[in-house]
Amino acid sequence: MFDFMTGSHCRRGLMRAFLAASLSLLMAAEARAADRAPLVVEAKIPLGEVHGRIDHLGVDVKRNRLYVAELGNDSVGVVDLQAGKTIRTLAGLKEPQGIGYDGPTDTLYVANDSDGSVRLFKGEDLSPLGRIDLGDDADNVRIEEAAHQVWVGYGSGALAIIDANSRRKVMDIPLKAHPESFRFAPAGSLIYVNVPNNGEIAVVDRSSKKQIASWKTRELRSNYPLALDESGNVLAVFRHPARLAVFRAQDGKRLQALETCGDSDDLFVDSKRHRVYVTCGEGFVDVFSRAANGYQQTGKLETSSGARTSLFVPELDRLYLAVRAGLSTPPSIWVVRPESGP
Repeated sequence: MFDFMTGSHCRRGLMRAFLAASLSLLMAAEARAADRAPLVVEAKIPLGEVHGRIDHLGVDVKRNRLYVAELGNDSVGVVDLQAGKTIRTLAGLKEPQGIGYDGPTDTLYVANDSDGSVRLFKGEDLSPLGRIDLGDDADNVRIEEAAHQVWVGYGSGALAIIDANSRRKVMDIPLKAHPESFRFAPAGSLIYVNVPNNGEIAVVDRSSKKQIASWKTRELRSNYPLALDESGNVLAVFRHPARLAVFRAQDGKRLQALETCGDSDDLFVDSKRHRVYVTCGEGFVDVFSRAANGYQQTGKLETSSGARTSLFVPELDRLYLAVRAGLSTPPSIWVVRPESGP
């Protein structure tokens, strides 16, 4: 004779065992996912008494130095990456925003917002080498070593060209509004420039020294970070709405627009792993991976509110994240190591 009570107990026991096994498998899967997280915080380097916003970063790979534009502090922090500590502060600046280091002439360039100047420092001992006055809102700095030029976006719409050998401005290329991030095409003479206040990505020809095309961004607005991937696509991150957009370099056709974190100010391509890193003031770094059918989000690193600027250095295989001072967070540089995985 079948015992219904015993059968019921058996079914409940089997169900509990099934649920326990399922939970165990889920926890194991989560542990494996954590083990292969795309980004891992390796170290945190204190910046000292730094207040307010931190803007862009520069690097001298030969000396293992990271330069930090401490905009709210009117200073540039000098970090020894090998020793893992801040070794010096360059004070007396005027809201520094962009930083570029030119190896062949051993010169550090610092672009300042408030007075529109570009300050120059000798790489060896960081002694002042002079200044170049652009007039207003000197911002992103890019070094073009092949042409021995330093490019700076500034003002209500211009790219300034500085001769690296003479350390003098030689030309302006006019734009329709203030330029944010810009990048040189790896081959040819084109430059791609984010111009958010005109709702466009501008295409500039270095040979003719003028803008030759305008890619209207339509419903996507506030495009600040920009990068080029290894296949030549132009990547731009928009804040309103928060999207990573992929454009075909030949004609500006939009190929993708993917949701990403908010308040982004930097974007870098990790060609070794076919990844993209988007750093956001919302408090995250979003990781996207490229496949045959395009990009997809494959990871996210929680950081700190306001930590929206960074620098990926392929030679050191590290992402350096600028973390501003918060209620419970001291100002620091987070050293982030990319891991293999998705």
